Amino acid sequence: MGIPNLPKTSELLPALPYARRFARALTGAQGPGDEMVARAAARLPEDMPPRLGLFSAITALTAGLSAGPGMPPLARHLLLLTTIEELTTAEAARVTGLEQGEAEARIAAAREAIRSAVVTRVLIIEDEPIIAMDLRMLVQDCGHTVIGVAATEADAVRLAAEGDARLILADINLGRGGNGIRAVQEILTRITVPVIFVTAYPEDLLTAEGIEPAFVMRKPFDRFMLAVLTYQAISAGVVPLP
Repeated sequence: MGIPNLPKTSELLPALPYARRFARALTGAQGPGDEMVARAAARLPEDMPPRLGLFSAITALTAGLSAGPGMPPLARHLLLLTTIEELTTAEAARVTGLEQGEAEARIAAAREAIRSAVVTRVLIIEDEPIIAMDLRMLVQDCGHTVIGVAATEADAVRLAAEGDARLILADINLGRGGNGIRAVQEILTRITVPVIFVTAYPEDLLTAEGIEPAFVMRKPFDRFMLAVLTYQAISAGVVPLP
């Protein structure tokens, strides 16, 4: 027996990569995030377009688990929705079931929590010197220590081990230096470290086919987007699957 009032497949499919990105950022892992999207797709609200409906259903599944140090409930969802997913505050309030004024207050509280969040040691994997410099400055502005910038797969593996990396920011395409995903895969065979991939085309990494990243940051990026994803990756920022 079919589920009534679900959007057509042709309407739902374009929204799935965004839902996967949101859910993976919440849970900190591909598998639990994709499982959450599957569960959310079966309980979409009838009064929202598919993308907002998926966000809303994911939020409903995890609303009671979203608080963190200094953050009121749903603040983490609101941060991800307005930064990574680029919703307006009004849209994010609708998704989370809050009045807009309340949503704004929770976002403000979350921003304060981000400012006082834990700092860490970051390895940057990026072959373009200008982009690498921008990333270094953004990371340092957030209070973190940059242990090195790797332009090739080999340098990335070496620096991750030598510098005791606690977070990796990795570009996908390293030109002649290889592939950022391959570099990260090799690093993860040696140490356990959260990874944020940086790409101009994040949807290409969110197909739910094979091994994919939990954290994806779109180019062009800004300081606060980096701060939010860093918080999710290195602190108690991830929301467990209920």
